[in-house]
Amino acid sequence: MFQRDDPRARAPAFLRRRSSLPVWADLAWRVGLIFGLVTLVLLIHWIERDGLRNNIYPDRPISLIDILYFTTVTVTTVGYGDIVPVSDTTKLFESFFVTPIRIFVWLVFLGTAYHFVFRNVWHRWHMSRIQKTLQGHIIVTGYGTSGSEAVRELIARGIAPGRIVVIDQDEHALALAEAVGCNVLKGDATRDQTLDDVRVAKASAIIVSAGRDDTSILVTLTARHLAPDVPISVVVRATDNELLARQAGATTVINPASFAGLLLAGSCAGPHVADYMADLAGTGGPVKLRERLVTPDEVGKPLSGLATGIGVRLYRAGRPIAFWEEEAGQIYGGDTVIEIVRGDG
Repeated sequence: MFQRDDPRARAPAFLRRRSSLPVWADLAWRVGLIFGLVTLVLLIHWIERDGLRNNIYPDRPISLIDILYFTTVTVTTVGYGDIVPVSDTTKLFESFFVTPIRIFVWLVFLGTAYHFVFRNVWHRWHMSRIQKTLQGHIIVTGYGTSGSEAVRELIARGIAPGRIVVIDQDEHALALAEAVGCNVLKGDATRDQTLDDVRVAKASAIIVSAGRDDTSILVTLTARHLAPDVPISVVVRATDNELLARQAGATTVINPASFAGLLLAGSCAGPHVADYMADLAGTGGPVKLRERLVTPDEVGKPLSGLATGIGVRLYRAGRPIAFWEEEAGQIYGGDTVIEIVRGDG
């Protein structure tokens, strides 16, 4: 059986915590810090005012207005040359104290502008560009163990990472999804706006793996409301919730515990049954299952006559037909076949 590592186990973990300060408080402490530094420079300039000279009015003593003007100019710029330091003490103060403060103040200004203005504008512009290209994409809500494994399997099956959109509220999970090339969105997938942002109505499929059955069912309800025709696959942990998930609009309901039980039961029938079942479910083994529509040249042939693989089941008008049934003796146009084909392993 092919074993895969959880991507969370390979990526380094970083301890961080969201700031508890509201936006206004964050902005206030930045303004207060700059005001405090300017006040400190102003005070020292006043004490060292004898080391300054006014080149415009050389005979006029340096006043408090001159000090205030000189301080604001030197902290925010390199000065205009109308008031200049002349003593060695004042020159050293300007070189080793005011210059680092000037650089720090500009860094605070730029950081604040980026944090509150440019970043939001950039994110909105970048998001609008991505949204314009979203068509026939696959949405994965929840990038935990099941969601990340689903994404890796999709990529292994030839789906371009750029066609996958991952929605999660955990920054670390989103970073892992982004690292493999997926589009990511931090948000609550139970909300209409979040799913609208990823163009759910234009998606080709939705995978719901929220980690909790109640949340997954609510996401399914929301997605089905916004995208009536898009296939939805949902993971549930409790058997009792499988019917609820189908009633919520799920096309496919997967219970990992039930699948694990199938593998365990299969292992009792023979030492290789469970391995073969796992190979069929994935792409990393020597064989895999594939679902496709029949081609025109296959119409009229029996299910056992497929040239591309071993036909094990076909679907006609939504009804499953096993390979041993009489209806499987002739394929009709519009049928869907399930076949065993060569894997990538």
